[in-house]
Amino acid sequence: MILLCRLYDPTEGEILLDGVNIKNYRYEEYKALFSIIFQDFKLFAYPLAQNIACSMSYSAERVHECLDKAGFGNRLAAMNNGIETCFYKDFDRDGVEISGGEAQKIAFARSLYKDAPILIFDEPTAALDPIAEYEFYLHLNDTVGDKMAIYISHRMASCRFCDHIIVFNDGEIVQKGNHESLLRDESGKYFELWNAQAQYYV
Repeated sequence: MILLCRLYDPTEGEILLDGVNIKNYRYEEYKALFSIIFQDFKLFAYPLAQNIACSMSYSAERVHECLDKAGFGNRLAAMNNGIETCFYKDFDRDGVEISGGEAQKIAFARSLYKDAPILIFDEPTAALDPIAEYEFYLHLNDTVGDKMAIYISHRMASCRFCDHIIVFNDGEIVQKGNHESLLRDESGKYFELWNAQAQYYV
């Protein structure tokens, strides 16, 4: 993900977008293609809407729309100041503390607000409870629409929702396919990982 987003350039090999080395694109234009939820994302001690837009100015209608799509609607309804609710108490004694699961939904809404054609999610449901995680994946295709979504995850349950799966082991690609085809290969790494996690749910 770090290389794909050009936070670093590869020291060997190349990454192509539409057959063109990504180094040949203008850096700012290339970055604009991506909306990313990093695993270690941060929220700031500012109002909710500014956290979503990452800007002092924003479209209130779009903020509401993105929060609703991210499954934050019920929590938002309980906030006295709505999208103007400030987080934490650094600058506002009435600032609201946010749980890990709530923060992850806000980060998802932030990624939607940018409206980039490619979404990248790094362990997007790590802080969600099982019900919230199920709802996230249940509505994901409708939420993403015609955008491309890339998931990076160790949670095999998330793979069932993906059209294409790439399995890495020791820094190398060892398998490609969809969930059904990869499970048919009982000697493959995907089959091994799937069954290692599935045993805890049987």
